Amino acid sequence: MSSAKKHRILLIEDTVPLAKLYIEFLRADAHEVVHCTRGREALDAAAASPPDAVILDLKLPDMDGLEVLQALQARDPSVSVVIITAHGSIDLAVEAMKLGAFDFIVKPFNADRLNLTLRNALERRTLARMVEGYRKDLDRGRFHGFIGSSSEMQAVYRTIESVAASRANVFITGESGTGKEVAAQAIHRASPRRDRAFIALNCAAIPKELLESEIFGHVKGAFTGAAGDRPGAALLADGGTLFLDEICEMPVELQSKLLRFVQTGTISPVGSGREERVDVRFVAATNRDPLAEVQAGRFREDLYYRLHVIPLALPPLRDRGDDVIEIARSLLIDYAREEGKSLTAFAPEVEARLRAHDWPGNVRQLQNVLRNVVVLNDGPQVVLEMLPPLTGAGGIGADAAAGAGAPADGRQDEDAAAVLPLWQVEKEMILKALRLSGDDVPRAALMLEISPSTIYRKLQQWRAADGAAAQGNAA
Repeated sequence: MSSAKKHRILLIEDTVPLAKLYIEFLRADAHEVVHCTRGREALDAAAASPPDAVILDLKLPDMDGLEVLQALQARDPSVSVVIITAHGSIDLAVEAMKLGAFDFIVKPFNADRLNLTLRNALERRTLARMVEGYRKDLDRGRFHGFIGSSSEMQAVYRTIESVAASRANVFITGESGTGKEVAAQAIHRASPRRDRAFIALNCAAIPKELLESEIFGHVKGAFTGAAGDRPGAALLADGGTLFLDEICEMPVELQSKLLRFVQTGTISPVGSGREERVDVRFVAATNRDPLAEVQAGRFREDLYYRLHVIPLALPPLRDRGDDVIEIARSLLIDYAREEGKSLTAFAPEVEARLRAHDWPGNVRQLQNVLRNVVVLNDGPQVVLEMLPPLTGAGGIGADAAAGAGAPADGRQDEDAAAVLPLWQVEKEMILKALRLSGDDVPRAALMLEISPSTIYRKLQQWRAADGAAAQGNAA
């Protein structure tokens, strides 16, 4: 047999002339043979460099052969051990097989007999490892920040593992809340760039007039307020990964500059005439259909094909089966620990409710719901009464509003007086979220489950309105 892979065979035989004969037999298959005459020596050799198969004589001067067999299998249960024995020790060889040996050969034997048995043993080891690999894939419930054992997520994990080692650009698509940034981080962590920077930039969260500076940086005096040189995300990600989230929100006029960066690997900070070479791996993401954006003229086709080398589609939570329960249990434990609560499990009817909901807001909505449960309740387990109404992407409160009719106890006037204009409620909620988040716009947007660009736009509108009002009062 001409073997593509050179296997390492550990031969444990204390009779040196026989050992030399067996080594000669094994040369036909070009194996690498390590010969040991004692059991302890063989175990040390196996620990230093694990063998693919073992040929073991049960009669050794320092140890019982069965002890050696058990020690080898304790270290590596998949190793195939072939026993060589004399006629009078067949019962002992059968006992060895009960303990896990692959097969036995009775002395004397020829080269064909030894090599055929060894080939079968090596094939069995290969198959065992393949089965173990498939089992691990099917049973994998966590992967670089993801939680979920569904077949849909196993496919995602395998794609990430396959592309991580390459330099190819990856384009992630999926609904809001499906974990696009988690996927980008997973690609980075599984890649050779894992020890360098991972820089994430949300193209929808930054005003378009500032986005170019955020990506490419700027020099002192490039524009009003540029008090000094500032590196952009591209330079900060040098040697690592640059994640451009919500890439389809990028203004078309800036896409041409990004395209040149992707093509040439060079950037020019705003206000600078110099070019700098930068080595980054691009990962882009959007919750839209990128090809539809290209066809509508909102996204450059040439940039699309530069970034859309490896597509990665993340499934919505409603298509992931029992993953919703796995994620919910993990979130419950984490949030309860953070809040000092004792909630550790869900009542069966709660799990049924969580499983039945379609989760239009995906994992982000599930996080919102469970945070609400933990903050407002305590006890050994979550019961149905603790769940907020499960409705749209916000996940809280709309059921009651949608199902409510006129009050039956004569409080119509009082309730009507309590109703505020929608713009005022919106403003109060946005300002409250900003206070709670320490004026962190992306975090406030996450709490409200809206785009950060919405908050930026509202703030600009309110400031403009306040400025106009101030001018009117002054006049």
